[in-house]
Amino acid sequence: MSEGPPHFEKLQRCPVCSGTGFSSYRKRTFDISTLSEDNIKITDSDYGKIWDLDLCETCTHVFANPIPSPAFIQSLYAKTEDPDYEEESLGRGKNFQRILNALEKIHPEKGRLLDVGAATGILMHLAREKGWVTEGVEPSSWAVEVAKKKYDLTLMEGNLETVTLKSNTYTAVTLVDFIEHVSHPNEALSKIRETLKPGGTVCLVTPDIQSLAARAMGKGWWHFRPGHLAYFTKKSLLTLLERSGFQVIKWRRYAWTFSAHYLLSRMSLFKFLVKNPRMAFFWKNIPIKLALRDSYEVYARKENSA
Repeated sequence: MSEGPPHFEKLQRCPVCSGTGFSSYRKRTFDISTLSEDNIKITDSDYGKIWDLDLCETCTHVFANPIPSPAFIQSLYAKTEDPDYEEESLGRGKNFQRILNALEKIHPEKGRLLDVGAATGILMHLAREKGWVTEGVEPSSWAVEVAKKKYDLTLMEGNLETVTLKSNTYTAVTLVDFIEHVSHPNEALSKIRETLKPGGTVCLVTPDIQSLAARAMGKGWWHFRPGHLAYFTKKSLLTLLERSGFQVIKWRRYAWTFSAHYLLSRMSLFKFLVKNPRMAFFWKNIPIKLALRDSYEVYARKENSA
């Protein structure tokens, strides 16, 4: 039953473990009526802006409640344009290469790879160069067009809930910074499991709300953003994967590589350093590996039976 603002649902059960015991975790810090596609793009910097968040007392999952419907979120993502994302393609490519290297140790034969939340197709492009047959799902019309023009990739336009995917098709599925944007992660993982071949692998990257960085930064943690509807702990992530029919085979902390320009442009005290075009060019050519240890990178195998 829907409650609260239009397009929102009041959850009575945890979207990870189906538990019914909740406690309030944090209160909403922005006006829902002002929410637009600019607030949920990948490179937004609305840090500290969160929904009303509840904590599941059973599995420790933290989630927006009431939660926006998938259709409402899709309507925003469909209109999102994010040129700053593609400008960082070199650094993002280094992030994705580490994932592809890990997947190839698990599946040296490669095969079909599905990237969900593919953005402009950087990961897919790199995977194709390494011999994978790639497909992708992306809700942003702008990103789908960029992927076609820049990388000659044809993405399925839409979200995971709406696209049609064949069962037992993919060797690997990548969900990089995706699951925290989903209102019902249990349903998303169940659909992903169906698309994988027996023994196939899902790679999942998502923020860790119990990380040292999250605790130290408090309400200013950079993963507290309007686009994020869910926040996982190790316990809740394991619960989600196991209940969805997966066995974890590799678990590590994720690290990002960005240009100095990108990082400086997101800090108000240092934005003046990138305003001059010559200085901006200089900073863009300095890669920085950011190992904050506040996101998980998990590889899990589809079990034969769920």
